[in-house]
Amino acid sequence: MTMKPVTFTLNGATKAAFTTDGQNLLDFLRRGVGDLSPKYGCGQGTCGSCTVLVDGAPQLACLVLAETVEGKRVETAAGLAAGARLHPLQEAFMDRFAAQCGYCTPGMLMAAKALLERNPRPTRDEVIEAIGGNICRCTGYEPIIAAILDVSQGRVRA
Repeated sequence: MTMKPVTFTLNGATKAAFTTDGQNLLDFLRRGVGDLSPKYGCGQGTCGSCTVLVDGAPQLACLVLAETVEGKRVETAAGLAAGARLHPLQEAFMDRFAAQCGYCTPGMLMAAKALLERNPRPTRDEVIEAIGGNICRCTGYEPIIAAILDVSQGRVRA
């Protein structure tokens, strides 16, 4: 087993850790770096619970090789809050009861963040498309869509 050093930025902080050949980013983040916010769901890229942002683009961490983030910026749900102040998306998810079991929530939040960064005023259909790769078995999606639209329309500020 070959160990490879990987240096990257995680939620604004420089990180350096070793990965092994073939280790996916999800496992690397959770076991190698200690960020437990990306969730292991299906391990096949179909549920979206492991969604993180790599250089601002949503990526399924279970399908990305850890070594490919060398020199890149990785953002996870753990980095959304600024100290005790929640990110507006986190506030909106709480206000709209958009998280029940919470398992999909980190992936949903990161997909929504990526959407709002590239399109601050999305339509409802654009929100649906943006979170389309993220499966939620609890909320029925309506509270999640409403929460994202609340942030895009300025109804929630942290």
